Amino acid sequence: MKTKLFQPYQIKNVTLKNRIVMSPMCMYSSTGEQGFIEDFHFTHYISRAVGQVGLIMVEATAVTPQGRISAQDLGIWSDDHVPALQELVSRIKEYGSATAIQLAHAGRKSTVNGEIIAPSSIPFDNTYKTPKSMTKEEIKETVQAFQDGAKRAMKAGIDIIEIHAAHGYLINEFLSPLSNKRDDEYGGSKDNRYRFLSEVIDAVKKVWDGPLFVRISASDYHPEGLEIEDYEGYANKMKEQGVDLIDVSSGAVVPAKINVFPGYQVRFAEKVKEKAGIASGAVGLITSGIQAEEILQNNRADLIFIARELLRDPYFPRTAAKELGETIEAPKQYDRGW
Repeated sequence: MKTKLFQPYQIKNVTLKNRIVMSPMCMYSSTGEQGFIEDFHFTHYISRAVGQVGLIMVEATAVTPQGRISAQDLGIWSDDHVPALQELVSRIKEYGSATAIQLAHAGRKSTVNGEIIAPSSIPFDNTYKTPKSMTKEEIKETVQAFQDGAKRAMKAGIDIIEIHAAHGYLINEFLSPLSNKRDDEYGGSKDNRYRFLSEVIDAVKKVWDGPLFVRISASDYHPEGLEIEDYEGYANKMKEQGVDLIDVSSGAVVPAKINVFPGYQVRFAEKVKEKAGIASGAVGLITSGIQAEEILQNNRADLIFIARELLRDPYFPRTAAKELGETIEAPKQYDRGW
């Protein structure tokens, strides 16, 4: 029997050939500030598909121009973005990898020119611009932008959508009491702070019936912020709304000192999976096949999200397979070498 890392994984109508996911990582490589996929992106993502990664997730892709982290971010705010994304998806699938995209809005962490928006008019730190507190109309427009992004992802042939609710970006800013000081129905109580994410999930699901992931930051690393226990409750809400998997990261809603070590976030993925009874993805300094296999065999997570290690080694699945004494099928062009 194959090791668990290399067993297929089915989620709704999508079957991944293994449990290795290329975690979304911003490449800041879209020239001309128009958010288009470039030659680099084709090389970057397709090489990991050649390397036999089970699921390739395209980086944080902005649902509005204002919602970019940088002016070089990918965008999905226009129908003009669809053809190149469709071509990328098609070429990734030629090598047997499934595809995903992370829909995102940077909120107060946007560095683009002009006005930026957030739940409350509080800058991330003194090096960032002060955002404008969102009106209810702007909230409604942004929810619509996430839905429109989902429609375009579907047109492009994407298999899985992930909503970015982590790392101090807009949705995370609504969730955390450190960045959300609103006194209307979008602020105050935990339920009110969840309302924006809830509306985004509902809006996406109206147009999307494929697998839906949400990435969270399971700890604010601040005594007055959210901790994993808060996200256990939020995870139950997401499950009730039809989210299929929670991709569990942490931090970055406020500047904080984080003690990082191999697998430092896995305990969060384990708790979300256990307490909410929902599939989870583990991410964060996972760098070897043995480490990934331990996480899966001990039922601590369902998928392994690999980030920096896939920047160092586009063929990480082969490296992990060798480490685990596993044999995986090589692309036919590489069969002599593998």
